[in-house]
Amino acid sequence: MFTAVASADALSKTLDPVGVLVDECKIRLDEDGLRISAMDPATVGVVELSLEAGAFESYEADGGVVGVDVDRLDDVVEMADTGQLVHLELDAETRQLRIRIGGLEYTLALVDPDAIRQEPDLDSIELPASAVVEGRQFGRAIDAAEMVSNHVAVGVDEVEEQLYVNAEGDVDSVHYELPADDLVDFQPASAHSLFSLDYLTEMNRVVPDDAAVTLELGEEFPMRLGYEFADGEGKALYFLAPRIQSR
Repeated sequence: MFTAVASADALSKTLDPVGVLVDECKIRLDEDGLRISAMDPATVGVVELSLEAGAFESYEADGGVVGVDVDRLDDVVEMADTGQLVHLELDAETRQLRIRIGGLEYTLALVDPDAIRQEPDLDSIELPASAVVEGRQFGRAIDAAEMVSNHVAVGVDEVEEQLYVNAEGDVDSVHYELPADDLVDFQPASAHSLFSLDYLTEMNRVVPDDAAVTLELGEEFPMRLGYEFADGEGKALYFLAPRIQSR
């Protein structure tokens, strides 16, 4: 059983970060909110996302998992006007999701959850360095790096106590540094990894400018990138595998 009412904005901010990586995902309908965890087909990126029951106008669920086509569901939600409410109801017998927006009613066929890629357990990965930056700062660094290269180095300089982003092109280069005083929070440790800008650019597209973005890093380790939305009732977390550099 699952019925819920939420603003179109909250639902879009839930679906957009998932659609960056995957076309289909499993949604866990927990009693206290939605949980999503998915890995992209290239096994480079993983997204974990939650939206607590408090973010909804009303929410009722008794557990279970459904599979959805992320793009199709997002397209339906985007039909709503600004501030309009979206009503969701699961038909357990037909395995369909009924979506009502004003006078519009849409029946979305669900995907077999067993047919969707199993996501890995990444909770055990320990990353020594962390920095909290404003979304606009992160966006500026990624936009600049994208101008010169298709990959970017992100790391921490313990001596200078700063977070840095470096990109090297055939002719041009970008160096962007954020000293500890310009960061919301900072836990310095040795960290330097190279990442695909294709993935980071897509992630940057959905990160709010005013969000506090937490970056966790290590030496040639995955990056953990997280932020909150929906007044703290929603959390998005990305894991991005590094490009291993030859020594």
